[in-house]
Amino acid sequence: MGSNAVPRILEIGLFLGIFLHIYQGYLLTLENKSKRAVGYAVSYDKGSKWYSRSMAILGTLILLFLIAHIYHFWTPSRLGGMGGIKTLEEVEHNGVMLHNLYAEMDLVFTNPYIVVLYVLACGSLGYHLAHGFQSAFKTIGVHNKRYHTMITSIGYGFAIFIPLLFASMPISFYFDWIK
Repeated sequence: MGSNAVPRILEIGLFLGIFLHIYQGYLLTLENKSKRAVGYAVSYDKGSKWYSRSMAILGTLILLFLIAHIYHFWTPSRLGGMGGIKTLEEVEHNGVMLHNLYAEMDLVFTNPYIVVLYVLACGSLGYHLAHGFQSAFKTIGVHNKRYHTMITSIGYGFAIFIPLLFASMPISFYFDWIK
């Protein structure tokens, strides 16, 4: 996919979107903290879920995963051989030489620490998505009794399904379910 222009353009947009999301989240945190210099005397956490209050921690775990992912897969695939960066082995497919990312995953996901990092990041992503999906609808003004149950259900389904799919890859390689 790296040789096609469309995924490369989408990749750049994805990176820009991620950095914008991090920047906006940081600005929002600073703005919220500046509104009240002294914290409340009584902690009232019943109005929000724990993961809504923990977006910075969950986002940081996802960022650590992203750094590891870029290091293990993206950098060798896109920049391999430049400046001492490891080059991935190549495999021929339909007369075209391609990076063997399968062999790289097979190698990387033998390390249990990396697998645990990926799975924890997927769990963090699930909570991040659960909060973000519902918050996005609130932001655009679609938050009422009529749609609340549907949006909540779809959001939780999305927040469970996507991270499970992502976590299945390192788990499957680690336990040799894929060969």
